[in-house]
Amino acid sequence: MSENSKVITKEFANKPIVLTIFGEGNESSIFEPADAAENGEAPVQIQEGYFYEYKITDGYRLKTSEIVSRSKINPATGRISPNIYVGTLTLIVEDATGAECTDLKLEVQSRKTSYRGDYRQMLVDITDKCTELLLQHNSPVSQLVEVDFNADAKTLYQRFAFIKSIIDSAEFNDSVYKIISSPVTRWKDCDSIKDIRAVKRMDSSALRQITSATNRISLPDNHPLKTRMPSVPSKINITSKTETVDTPENRFVKYALNSFRSFIGDFRIKLKGDSRLKTEATLLESKLEEYLSHSVFKEISNPTTLPLNSPVLQRKEGYREILRVWLMFDLAARLVWHGGEDVYSSDKKDVAVLYEYWLFFKLLDILKELFDIKPDEIKDLIKETEDGLGLQLRQGKYIPLKGIYSSKNRKLHIEFSYNRAFSGKKEYPHGGSWTMDMRPDYTLSIWPFGISQAQAEKEELIVHIHFDAKYKIDNLSTIFGDLSDKKLSEEEMQEELSTEKKEIIKGNVKRVDLLKMHSYKDAIRRTGGAYILYPGSEKYQKKGFHEIIPGLGAFAISPSDSNDGSRELKKFLSEVTEHFLNRASQREKISLKAFETYKTNEINEVNDLLPETYGENRGLLPDETFVLIGFYKDAEHLKWITSNKLYNARTGSTRGSLRLSAKETGAKYILLHTTGETTTSRLFKLDCKGPRIFSKLTMISKLYPNPTQEFYLVYDITPETEKEFENTRWDITQLQGYLGARNSALPFAVSLTELMKAVVL
Repeated sequence: MSENSKVITKEFANKPIVLTIFGEGNESSIFEPADAAENGEAPVQIQEGYFYEYKITDGYRLKTSEIVSRSKINPATGRISPNIYVGTLTLIVEDATGAECTDLKLEVQSRKTSYRGDYRQMLVDITDKCTELLLQHNSPVSQLVEVDFNADAKTLYQRFAFIKSIIDSAEFNDSVYKIISSPVTRWKDCDSIKDIRAVKRMDSSALRQITSATNRISLPDNHPLKTRMPSVPSKINITSKTETVDTPENRFVKYALNSFRSFIGDFRIKLKGDSRLKTEATLLESKLEEYLSHSVFKEISNPTTLPLNSPVLQRKEGYREILRVWLMFDLAARLVWHGGEDVYSSDKKDVAVLYEYWLFFKLLDILKELFDIKPDEIKDLIKETEDGLGLQLRQGKYIPLKGIYSSKNRKLHIEFSYNRAFSGKKEYPHGGSWTMDMRPDYTLSIWPFGISQAQAEKEELIVHIHFDAKYKIDNLSTIFGDLSDKKLSEEEMQEELSTEKKEIIKGNVKRVDLLKMHSYKDAIRRTGGAYILYPGSEKYQKKGFHEIIPGLGAFAISPSDSNDGSRELKKFLSEVTEHFLNRASQREKISLKAFETYKTNEINEVNDLLPETYGENRGLLPDETFVLIGFYKDAEHLKWITSNKLYNARTGSTRGSLRLSAKETGAKYILLHTTGETTTSRLFKLDCKGPRIFSKLTMISKLYPNPTQEFYLVYDITPETEKEFENTRWDITQLQGYLGARNSALPFAVSLTELMKAVVL
């Protein structure tokens, strides 16, 4: 027998059926852990994500499924492919005719060694959060109800799973042991018949019995009391103080444990066959019976009332936890979670899906704390349904939670969404994806207060940050590569990429999660970042430019009752918040630029020869480069312009003065023309610093011919024409601002795009 193989044997029709399982490769190990029974698992176990061959006794075969495939050559052999399935795998055995004979159990373990503890911890946390929701003043809960054990089996298991997560927790076990080892006690009166000679202290009751009790004996003649009392009783009833554990608080603890045991026992009786669920219920019931068999509880009587207001129950360590669990127990026993079918239906234990649900509550807590918001929609997470109180949390179900964040200088809309779909069928400027439909696990959307989300999308004022839950990730290097700052040479980088390409050809796509984050970032409009959440220890964060967003990365969030690693994520979201409060951020500038660029469907074309956009001409975009169309009076005026490298325009309100706007003050070129001239090639470059104001005296000092205005607006020009514009002429009558006749001398500005449409060919 190979070291990487195991045998499962079961009797059927007085004959053994033997199933032998073989691991493919060194990694696909098969094992029999010693604690399998303790955890309600099948003895023989394999791991998810690997492949296994099997052989069964001749004459039998395994029923095919998504996990089990049969050989076409020998039906007694085949392959088991667990993929992402985790839990007890029931293998149906058929005879040669296809009739079902019996079944064999095989456990599929998660590749994460901590999955048992993670699974239990996450169920405890989710139950805890659901209990908090149910205990809120606006909860639909109004009175206690009995659990219907004749209800749907799936519903019962959902309830059982919640309760098992509570009772099976380390906190519950520690609490019981603390109570057993150091129970609360009280003093009680204990009556006993004692020989009068053994009584040490006399109280009023004892004194009365000395004078009145029967069965008396005579005192000796020499006794000091003989003259006053000829006889005394031989025995009297003495009341003494005795320490006891039979207190109201201990009675409550015993009652709670009995309630738990009764529920589990009744639940187990309803189960049929030899299922994993029945094993789990039996183990849990045995644990509760072990607690109740302790000598402490034998002395404790049944309660007549429940002392829920007792300071001991509410404050003392151990007791307060049992009280909390008892309150959770009643609520959890009535809670129906149809999303739980994705986690533990049919003996399945999908810890990855459970991690996704658990992260929902974890992120919700972080955002509530960080933004100090209490979304109204939280109350709708649990609703009354036909089969009980339903938790409305399920894969694929869209859940938005909204609030308003107020700081001292800005208010922001906050929306935290689970399973939000971004449609790929909406055209710009609507929100969504511009390629295919996409649905991240969680999306945080932030936009300014006072406008709707739809308007914020259209005006490029909203930012989405996406998170995906990835429980199966073991090491970030498999996604992001080498996380160190080591610089690879060109040869090393080429070798690494070649190796990765070979793995992709084999089907081993390691960076698919990173590519998915890039898809969110690049396809979903107004996305500021996309991040992986996984149960590990490393964080990885890459900034797109200089600010915290846009970016990609991963944060480690692990199920734990002490340190879950959420500090780094809180820090990141806090920095995102500070970033949004900065009104001068690069993101604000880029969003405005995007809005101004895409707000119109008009598409201009400029295919003419222009200066290249680099160096001092980096900002030379035809639509945003403006040309001042200026008038000169005569040859003398033109000579003054070229010799002084200045162009003047009138100021004030008189006819012919230049009306200033961003186009005129920010003009990069000037095109000159004179009286009767409709086509011109006199294009000059303007100083980028903008125009100046010259007085009449200044103009005289510069020999300006016949100044008539008190002040002039003066531009600095470069007389040399750029080579791309040499020998180019423009017809100014084709320009929109040209008025003609007497008004042809009025200056105006046009874009370079418009100017190039007036080129004379």
